[in-house]
Amino acid sequence: SAGRLRRPARPGAEPAPEPDPGADPGAEPYADLRDLLRPFGTARVTVSAPATPLPLPAATAREVAAAVGAALDNVVRHCPEGTRAWILAEDDDDAVVVTVRDEGPGIPDGRLEQAAREGRMGVARSIRGRLADLGGTAAITSSPSGTEIELSVPAGERA
Repeated sequence: SAGRLRRPARPGAEPAPEPDPGADPGAEPYADLRDLLRPFGTARVTVSAPATPLPLPAATAREVAAAVGAALDNVVRHCPEGTRAWILAEDDDDAVVVTVRDEGPGIPDGRLEQAAREGRMGVARSIRGRLADLGGTAAITSSPSGTEIELSVPAGERA
């Protein structure tokens, strides 16, 4: 329906940018994370990013975007129709930080732990696991006025 959040068909499926012909051929190509986050923007999802690029290794950028997509999937799945969400991407010198915030009802206390005990590992794998695999972190804060997920990955060497 028109008021629901919509994800791009495959947010992590965008092709990586072509490598710089003058770059080391063994070096991993970089992607501007902003380019992978913009498609999440809709009438209900606001995407805010700096005016300057957020370069990350392409595989890292795709995994961060996939974690953002998983967070937005949870908004669609667990919040009332029409719930707004915000994505804020920032360069914090040593890290790239992406925050996904919604104005939904929040995650009930103990719900994530209960889901993990029941073998439902959505948040544990699709968000926390992805970031841990990248050497980053995912912090989840929730209250009855909404949920905020802060994803942080080391900036590493820049393109």
